[in-house]
Amino acid sequence: MEAKIAEITSEETLNIRHKVMWPSKSIDYVRISNDDKGRHFGLFINDKMISVISLFIVNKEAQFRKFATLTDYQGKGFGTVLLKEIMNIVKHNNLNKIWCNARIDKSKYYTKFGMVLTGNKFIKGGIEYVIMEKILD
Repeated sequence: MEAKIAEITSEETLNIRHKVMWPSKSIDYVRISNDDKGRHFGLFINDKMISVISLFIVNKEAQFRKFATLTDYQGKGFGTVLLKEIMNIVKHNNLNKIWCNARIDKSKYYTKFGMVLTGNKFIKGGIEYVIMEKILD
């Protein structure tokens, strides 16, 4: 299976965001107020989008948000391919930092990319998150 990454619209991210992250909420719950200011990417297998991520660059920092892979495709390396692409985009834009709000139960995954836990934690929708970051040279 060959993976292909393409830039997509924020609207195209919504179904996967909704299905994976907050299926019990309305689809509007997975919209971000500044979605129009981000860049959005989808990973496709045989023309089927299976993973999405949104990247927001402000000054010299990037935040990725709403990173989601369809359940049937999780644990197979597809999300890693997509996140590596985001890391490359950030590197090529000479940014100082990339960060995210990671669900606590997923934080170990992000350490594989050189991201570290900060002391900043919060709860949203009954789920505990921690801010993780990677300072770039």
